[in-house]
Amino acid sequence: MPINIKDFASRVEGMANILGAYVESSLKDKGQLDQQFKSVAKGIEDYVAQAVAEKLQDTVKVTKSVKLKVKTLPHFKGELPEYQTTLAAGFDVCAQIDEAITLVPGHRELIPTGMCFEIPEGYEVQVRPRSGWAIKQGISLVNTPGTIDADYRGEVKVILINLGQEPVKIEPGQRIAQMVIAPLIQAEIVLAEDLSETERGEGGFGSTEKKAAAEDSAAEEVDSGDSVVAETKPSKDTSDSSHDSVVH
Repeated sequence: MPINIKDFASRVEGMANILGAYVESSLKDKGQLDQQFKSVAKGIEDYVAQAVAEKLQDTVKVTKSVKLKVKTLPHFKGELPEYQTTLAAGFDVCAQIDEAITLVPGHRELIPTGMCFEIPEGYEVQVRPRSGWAIKQGISLVNTPGTIDADYRGEVKVILINLGQEPVKIEPGQRIAQMVIAPLIQAEIVLAEDLSETERGEGGFGSTEKKAAAEDSAAEEVDSGDSVVAETKPSKDTSDSSHDSVVH
């Protein structure tokens, strides 16, 4: 149910009138007045929370699914991709090849899917490796995750690479990757002379590890110094007993 602005304004106005009446009335029973204030405030809070929740729910319903138009090419065989489970994030695509291809370790191959997409404006399709294939045989994507832009209309192809130790044969119709459709935001690129300062600054690759190592090293030095002082500092009892033995 969409938020009814007029209804909301009317409720707020009514609550304001109630508050005004209480303010103008006698404050003899302050406890009762405080309770009424709290009740009115809670009513406003609950109404706004419900309205926002309903608005979010409507938005989720609208964006829960989007239409992805698919055009198949002459060499496409089989069925259109589909999600294997209700809550699956991605759908699998298959190798549309005429004969098997052997991918030796360290080599890459461009595998056609036989499909062209019309992706809705404001979305992209991400191409990702299949986890089972990756862990068992080391097959991944060179540019993972790959991105298919919404204005691209050509055939989608997947760049596979063998990161394992053994040759892997890719069969016609074999599932080779998974695709996820995701919303995107384009940045407004603005030229700036200065950037805000941060604790990290210009620290690049491995900077946080180096900082942590330096802090640990400094802490160890402090601990070591304290232990030396503790070991070399004589106790009062030892000093006194030593002095007594010399005198006697």
